Amino acid sequence: MSGLETALGVRLMNRTTRSLRLTSEGQVFLVKAREAIDAIDAAIDSVSAQRTEIAGKVRISTSGGFGRHFLLPLLPKLMDRFPAVIPDIVFDDRQIDLVRDGFDLAFRGGAIEDSSLISRTICRMQMVLVASPTYIARYGVPGRPSDLARHRLIAVRFLHGRTSGWEFDGDEDTRRSSVPNASALIVSDPEAAMIAAIDGLGIAQVGLHYAWPHIRDGRLKVMLAGQLKSGTREMVLLYPHRAFIAERVRAMVDFLQQELAKVESLQVTMGQLDAYRA
Repeated sequence: MSGLETALGVRLMNRTTRSLRLTSEGQVFLVKAREAIDAIDAAIDSVSAQRTEIAGKVRISTSGGFGRHFLLPLLPKLMDRFPAVIPDIVFDDRQIDLVRDGFDLAFRGGAIEDSSLISRTICRMQMVLVASPTYIARYGVPGRPSDLARHRLIAVRFLHGRTSGWEFDGDEDTRRSSVPNASALIVSDPEAAMIAAIDGLGIAQVGLHYAWPHIRDGRLKVMLAGQLKSGTREMVLLYPHRAFIAERVRAMVDFLQQELAKVESLQVTMGQLDAYRA
């Protein structure tokens, strides 16, 4: 109390050995202090209510293909369950910094090394070689990787210049020669490669989770399934590691993980492809 009086430059309380009594300045200070404490309590209550209420904007980053095929179809159910939540979705295949760029969560493929992020696995990203029945009727089916030299291949060359390789089980020479350099068509988008394969333009390497509906419906056939290395990459749901995550973000993460676990295309195993080989 002495320190407060010194800081204010006034006496707030008259003290004797038997009693304490507020001065007029002390009474004014007490009223104002109580108003300030009430305002702080109200602010705490307001923030706590927002934290528990499932409402507000949730910024989501996703690749174009995954967002179109798997995230957008969930929006009607999501927005019906959480009508006060506003999804703010950015379709971008570039690597982003969730915290720096202001995202609440993101879908990304591959190994995630950032320890400041929490990662929840959505599916394994298995790769397959596919071609349409029309292409097969015209050019036949490769029996081994070396046969691909006589086929029309659809390559994916990303905008940064790297061409997606086709890696097969075998010796080192086989793996080095697996990039489809003698390509009939080069595109910068894996989904475009799949569409080109459906149209009979050649053989493409695509993600099984994208191709599965077309494989199941007979528009694509699987080739060299026992020889192509499927890879170990995963599609993951990421969000920042925070002690107090907003309830709207927590609810969104739980909803998306539960609903995506029900999507058939994301749960297909390589063993299920036996009936769809060319």
